[in-house]
Amino acid sequence: MKLLVDSGSTKADWIAIDDNGKVLFTTQTLGLNPEVLDKEEIISRLDDKFDISHNKLKATHLFFYGAGCGTDRMKDFLTITFQEYFSNGAISVHEDTYAAVYATTPKNEEAIVCILGTGSNCSYFDGTVLHQKVQSLGYIAMDDCSGNRFGRHLLRGYYFNKMPRELALEFEEEYNVEPDNVKHNLYKEPNPNAYLATFAKFLIKHKDTEFCKKFIYAELEDFVENYIKQFDNCTQIPVHFVGSIAFYLKEELVAVLSKHKISVGNVLRRPIDGLIAYHVMNK
Repeated sequence: MKLLVDSGSTKADWIAIDDNGKVLFTTQTLGLNPEVLDKEEIISRLDDKFDISHNKLKATHLFFYGAGCGTDRMKDFLTITFQEYFSNGAISVHEDTYAAVYATTPKNEEAIVCILGTGSNCSYFDGTVLHQKVQSLGYIAMDDCSGNRFGRHLLRGYYFNKMPRELALEFEEEYNVEPDNVKHNLYKEPNPNAYLATFAKFLIKHKDTEFCKKFIYAELEDFVENYIKQFDNCTQIPVHFVGSIAFYLKEELVAVLSKHKISVGNVLRRPIDGLIAYHVMNK
């Protein structure tokens, strides 16, 4: 049994397949970002799902693609953690961009591949190897055009009384915006980036309002300038996207990239289904 995992900071999609690609089960855990979680919390999130805990000794391979896995230190940490848990399986840990590449990019083709979800990143795939020019410093310093960035904008807009009154009233109805609750989630709970990203649904729902539009287009412009344009060939090859922010803001995404003469390729909400075909072909 092979376990294929695509993990962001908010959630992780799991699919178990046999050697022929037949799906044995699917499930979802909370996100497993090693940059913000310790070993005990990761194990707790695995134990919380019966399908995973019940079948952990049956797994022959675990292919994990995750946010926060861009450094050898984080890959090694997760590999050791998973090896203890899935003791009969071979463990392979990659950064989440590889899942996006395998799901969006035809074999041996060049592309720039971006993730716009809870966090964000951008890489160049030369048909074989992934290249990055920007080393992420995490959600506090980077993550342009991500769910957590939009959440930060909305909270600041609300608390600085910049949010239009009708939107502010609806915001209060949908979320607990009491200061103590907000500060507790930001500073006392794990995954503050995922907490911030929960507010992005509100922005997407109201994306046609001037208040939300200004954040959407400003963040998209920043992402193009700070990430995509790091690669000199960005106007010559397709730029693929994975993630809920890209998926639900596709119209705005295409409009901004077109201004820069950049061609938008595939836009997927999540890459997990594409991973099945890849791992069956490369078993």
